[in-house]
This record gives sequence, C-alpha cells and structure tokens, in this order.
Amino acid sequence: MKKSYRVKRERDFNDIFTKGSNFANRKFVVYKLEKGQAHFRVGISVSKKLGNAVMRNRIKRRIRHVLIELRDWLVTDDFVVIARKGVEELSYQELKQNLLHVLKLAKIYQEGVVIEKES
Repeated sequence: MKKSYRVKRERDFNDIFTKGSNFANRKFVVYKLEKGQAHFRVGISVSKKLGNAVMRNRIKRRIRHVLIELRDWLVTDDFVVIARKGVEELSYQELKQNLLHVLKLAKIYQEGVVIEKES
C-alpha cells in the first residue's frame, strides 16, 4: 500500500479518534473521519496483547491485503482499523468477512458502487 494511503502521524490518529465516529463488531473497531480528498487513508492498530511481533505483522498484512482487494469500493475518508482479541485465530477468509462487516456498518465499503478516484 502506497504511503499516501496510510495514516501515520499521531495528530491524524488523534483527529480521527476525537472528531470521528466509531463502529465495531466482535473482531474489529473502525474509527472514521469524513474528509474531502482523492482517496481513502487508513491506519491499522494491533495491540501487543494479540501476540508477538510476527503475529501482529501477519495480522496487519492480512488487513492491508483485504483493503487493497476492496480499494475500488472504499469511500474517500480517513479511517483506523483496530484489531480485537481473537483476530489472531481467524483464517484469512474469516478475517475478510469480519472486516467487511464492520466496514459496511461504518459505510466505508459501498457494495456495487465503484468510487471514482483522481490519479
């Protein structure tokens, strides 16, 4: 995922947490902040409680991969995905279903509507 698609600065994370809205299911929490930009930006957070560095990086890679697959249907907002306990035990398909569910709740994923993005 390109750097322009990532939320990296602490100030950006804090803005999303304080000014944005949150949505959750059993495996993920998503904070969303509406922005007028060319494409979405995402931050991913995985707690040390979920495992060692290898496990946390595997979870983040899987989340990024799902988001890359869905990028044509994601709205142009900033959002943060937080993994909850139990995500480390999910298969890739189960992780994708749970993440898709919470993205639909947050209205970040617009099924069947291809979002036009500027290059």
